[in-house]
Amino acid sequence: MQHIVTKTKGLPESVLVLPDIRSAYNVGSIFRTADAAGVGKVYLVGITPAPLDRFGRPRPDIAKAALGAELSVPWEQKAKVLPLLARLKKDGYVLVGIEQADTAVDYKKVKIPKGQKVAFMFGNEVDGLPKNILAKCDIVAEIPMSGTKESLNVSVAAGIALFRILGR
Repeated sequence: MQHIVTKTKGLPESVLVLPDIRSAYNVGSIFRTADAAGVGKVYLVGITPAPLDRFGRPRPDIAKAALGAELSVPWEQKAKVLPLLARLKKDGYVLVGIEQADTAVDYKKVKIPKGQKVAFMFGNEVDGLPKNILAKCDIVAEIPMSGTKESLNVSVAAGIALFRILGR
């Protein structure tokens, strides 16, 4: 399913890839952040819930968190992530995974040249981004943690990373 928005302030050079996010509230929150950061499109992959259910009805849980951003940011559902990543790479996108990993760099050090197309990936709430996705990333960036918790909520991490890396 593809959702086309006729009026969007989104920038075509930045997209989000959300593989297997479990919470509709996290998805709604990420849509709201994507709208605020000027993201051009959101890809909902695997089990990630979409703003419309399988019968084409709006999902109130996503709408509650998104506050209308699900209507202003174009989105598309995909069954599998690897073919999408291959297509994005072929189309000139730099693939940036936000994840804690041995190869990750501090997200504050990531610089995307102006005009460079970039696809940001955020993993699910329990397992994060799997190794097969991390292997496809051009950059793996992490948000360092100072407290006792080892990670942030995925929607919070999306906001922090997008605004810092995109310079919003």
